[in-house]
Amino acid sequence: MNQTRPTDNPYLLLTPGPLTTSPTVREAMLRDWCTWDRDYNELVQAIRQKLVRLATSQVEDYTSVLIQGSGSFCVEAVVSSAIPADGKLLVLTNGAYGDRIVEMAQIHGIPTEVIDFGEVTKADAEALEQKLAADATITHVAVVHSETTTGMLNPIKEIGEVAKKYGKVYIVDAMSSFGGIPMDAAELSIDFLISSANKCIQGVPGFGFVIAKTSALIKCKGIARTLSLDLYSQWKTMEEQNGKWRYTSPTHVVRAFYQALIELEAEGGVEKRYERYQRNQQLLAEGMERIGFRILLPKESQSPFITSFYYPESEAFTFAQLYERLKQAGFVIYPGKISQADTFRIGNIGEVYPEDIERLITAMENNRFWLE
Repeated sequence: MNQTRPTDNPYLLLTPGPLTTSPTVREAMLRDWCTWDRDYNELVQAIRQKLVRLATSQVEDYTSVLIQGSGSFCVEAVVSSAIPADGKLLVLTNGAYGDRIVEMAQIHGIPTEVIDFGEVTKADAEALEQKLAADATITHVAVVHSETTTGMLNPIKEIGEVAKKYGKVYIVDAMSSFGGIPMDAAELSIDFLISSANKCIQGVPGFGFVIAKTSALIKCKGIARTLSLDLYSQWKTMEEQNGKWRYTSPTHVVRAFYQALIELEAEGGVEKRYERYQRNQQLLAEGMERIGFRILLPKESQSPFITSFYYPESEAFTFAQLYERLKQAGFVIYPGKISQADTFRIGNIGEVYPEDIERLITAMENNRFWLE
């Protein structure tokens, strides 16, 4: 499915999203849509159905709802709509995105407990069990699946098993993993799975979505602490008005996302995309190590989506200079986001193929200015 790099794209986005999209996804945005039109609303319904089928084999137990804004809007919609006034949230954190869930809950005045594993250690189901055994007032458990702060992949299956053992509602931020790694929400005991259009499904920014166990979503009625992020009301409107959004939807982005879903199917589904991402990450890690870079995380913690690398041990190195040189060579990478060490990050999701990673390694090798 690889395509020649389009001339209107001056560089490849090696980031965890927004990411490089296909020409056909971008072309899908070239017509206008009416938010009240039946054709558009039926498109929304088709997307909702496709998302549920991607998320689980138990489609009769799950539903989906789309929400305007970035993925964080969807996370906040769940946090502020799913936890009742007498509820209490426990968040397992090991990076900036887990910390963001905590901040959201605190802003909404939701009682919150935190198990902080630091930035380079996986979330641990045993620690969760100890906490739940000691505090019966906790009602909801949340964790980030792929923590893009570092590239960490957290063990959501084991965490879900413990959460359900104690009868808790389980929330998973699968922002940069859904669509790029096989998972079944029902088998993982997930009640609310959250992701975004511009991640592994390879659409463009503008909306996110929540795939929820229908029985859990129904219980959200009347809980919402905001108007525009009322998860239940957004879902109810889409259900009763055939895909209609409560407020103006990002029509062009929605159409592009539908095209991205079609292209995911054409690639062979999530399994085949996962294989490509895995191969990309393997080539990236091996190539960077070969030319002298050290990877932050051990292999057993590493996701196939984004990888963190230590700065070279040289006073001549600056990330800004590396960034500019690689941008001139046709690649854009990410700065680091952890406090413990100086790092930068390289993503390998989106319309990115092994030959692109090989070109990146060559460009990186040719631009090691700190060795000059």
